[in-house]
Amino acid sequence: MQASQARVHIMHADAVMTAGLRTILAEAAEFQISTGAGQHGAQVIVADYEAGIAAARQGPQDRFGPAPRVLIVTQLDKEWEVRMAMDSGVHGYLLQNCQPEELVKAVRSLMQGMRYLSESVTRCVADSLSRETLTGRETDVLQLLAKGCCNKSIARELGIGVGTVKTHVKGLMSKLDATARTHAVVVATQRGLIGPGQRISGALHNRPAFHSNALQ
Repeated sequence: MQASQARVHIMHADAVMTAGLRTILAEAAEFQISTGAGQHGAQVIVADYEAGIAAARQGPQDRFGPAPRVLIVTQLDKEWEVRMAMDSGVHGYLLQNCQPEELVKAVRSLMQGMRYLSESVTRCVADSLSRETLTGRETDVLQLLAKGCCNKSIARELGIGVGTVKTHVKGLMSKLDATARTHAVVVATQRGLIGPGQRISGALHNRPAFHSNALQ
């Protein structure tokens, strides 16, 4: 092993993706690649969405050393999915259809202490920062609207008054620039703000500072 090689650990749930990631990164002689359960000593972890978030939240395994930097490679591209990962402490986010050169570039960026987002993900986050974010309660109401609940049902479910529900509906419709309740659900679905069984009220409150592909 060359002294300058960076230690990269791949922990992707998809075996085919793992093989592809390993092959691409191995061709760049600057990386020492490992896979499997053990990640001790890794400087960068390349992972799927769930494993990446878990690794970012876990922190350093060695209390005397820094935590590995985490790069997620996934097909998940919804606004709330990206923001959830960023809020969890992930350092980089790539989509699975990225070019091999971009994967290598992303790992290098993380090794240099920078963060990295693919171009399409950067646009997604930048667009979300230009919009008013929904409050936690507005998100709860929106989720119930998507399930077809009426104002009385929403009020009963959330333990609030019907008038308060109407206020939240009016607020979320304004923020989503929607003309009707069903339109609000359509817009939110297109933006990835709601999904089956998802509660995302905490995913959009904090705004991570990602404004370009590679950032200090």
